[in-house]
Parts: sequence; structure tokens; C-alpha cells
Amino acid sequence: MWFVFALGSAVFAALTSILAKVGIEGVDSNLATALRTMVVVVMAWVMVFLTGAQGGITSISRRSFLFLILSGLATGASWLCYYRALQIGQVSRVVPVDKLSVIITLVLAFLFLHEEFTLKSLIGCLMIGGGTLLMVL
Repeated sequence: MWFVFALGSAVFAALTSILAKVGIEGVDSNLATALRTMVVVVMAWVMVFLTGAQGGITSISRRSFLFLILSGLATGASWLCYYRALQIGQVSRVVPVDKLSVIITLVLAFLFLHEEFTLKSLIGCLMIGGGTLLMVL
């Protein structure tokens, strides 16, 4: 089931890039990010209430709360950079560079979460990195 959601994420991320590039025309990238974020916040809270998850907010540990806040800050910084890059660059060049996050994530997961880094992971990282270079140069 995780694969279905991951694939959905990829499809919606692709749509996000195309829709954002069209929508950001003539709009300050920070303002566009703020508007997008408002929609995401409303959508997320609607899902919380639709699934009845709102009661769980009191059981979130301080550690989890801290890391969720830090994750939110990282997401915000990513979106601000991404929208600015989309505004001044071509989608076909911005998106591959953005997807270098896959390599960075695998390395960070190995270093901090002690997840396995295999030969297959290394080959995948090299292919992603090589593919990105081919697309942007």
C-alpha cells in the first residue's frame, strides 16, 4: 500500500510543478508559496477532521512535536526555494535538480537513521545524479 501512496505523491508532485509554473507567472514567488501553503493547511486540517484524528494532538510527545516543527520549517524553506527556482527557470531543469533530494535523503537516512545503504542504493544514486546532470547541462 505504501507504493500506491508514494506513486500518488509522485503524480501530484508532477502536477504541482506544471500548475505552479503556469500559476506563478507575474506573481511574487514568496506570495505564491504563501497562497499554496494556505491551501495545503486547509486541506490537511480537513483530512484530520474527516478521519477523526484531531484527538491525537494531545498525545504528541515534545520530541515528535519538535521534529514536526523542524520538518515544517524545512518544507517551507524547500517550497520557497522551489517556487523561486520555478519562477526564474525552466520546469524541465528545475525539477531534476529538485529530485536530487532523493540522493540527499538516502545519505541522511544512512547517517542519522542508520538505514541500510546497499550497492543497489549506490547505483540508484549514481543514476539519479547522472541523469540530473544530463538533463540540466
